Amino acid sequence: MREGKIKDAIFVEGIRLAEETLRSDISIKEVFYTENFAENERGIKLLNRFSNLKIETFEVSEQILNSLSDTKTSQGVVLIAKKPQTGKEKIEASLTKKFPLVLLLHEINNPSNLGAILRTAEAAGVCGVILTQNSANAFSPKTLRASMGAAFRVSVWENAEFSEVLSWAKENNLQTICADINAEKNYTEIDWKKPRLLIFGSEAHGLSFLERNEITESLIIPMENDVESLNLAVSCGIILFEAKRQRFN
Repeated sequence: MREGKIKDAIFVEGIRLAEETLRSDISIKEVFYTENFAENERGIKLLNRFSNLKIETFEVSEQILNSLSDTKTSQGVVLIAKKPQTGKEKIEASLTKKFPLVLLLHEINNPSNLGAILRTAEAAGVCGVILTQNSANAFSPKTLRASMGAAFRVSVWENAEFSEVLSWAKENNLQTICADINAEKNYTEIDWKKPRLLIFGSEAHGLSFLERNEITESLIIPMENDVESLNLAVSCGIILFEAKRQRFN
């Protein structure tokens, strides 16, 4: 359950994520909490909200809660919730309502990076995030914590095939673009007002030569002091907020 391997359920832990779950209209199935949580001011408020929504709650011992916990120090509350609906249809629906920019993350395997990117994607207002096969789980506890609840709200398409996504982008008039150390164009020189699919490869290997050849355009983030690369989530944030800046200028 904690690692998101149950098809239709997710494991949500901690006060902040419990609050974000309620804010996101996620369907909560069950709540497990400790006596200390029930005496905490935020805990009392949350339990009242769960009660008003007629969600089943169960008080358990600290020992049991700690055995369930994915963190070293439990905050005394765990939610079992329905997994948000995912798929390309969710992103397609967003294309008509939001700025037409979609992220494709190809074999991204670090859940903390993925969570940070989801949070950045929500802040930048992108249409959605696509994850190829062999990528980290968008709804694992580590990803959820790093996303600070953004994973509940960003449109996600999971387990996609790389070539399938490129074909889908063409059908939806999204120009494909990726970061490449050998690119000639600075990321600020790209016209981000055009509908685009922004592609990032894995933290360890990036994109292969063949994969890069299938992508229409490339960009570079100029760096100084002989720094060769940035953290994936940082690179993603830099580019997305340049796109956001152009959109509102």
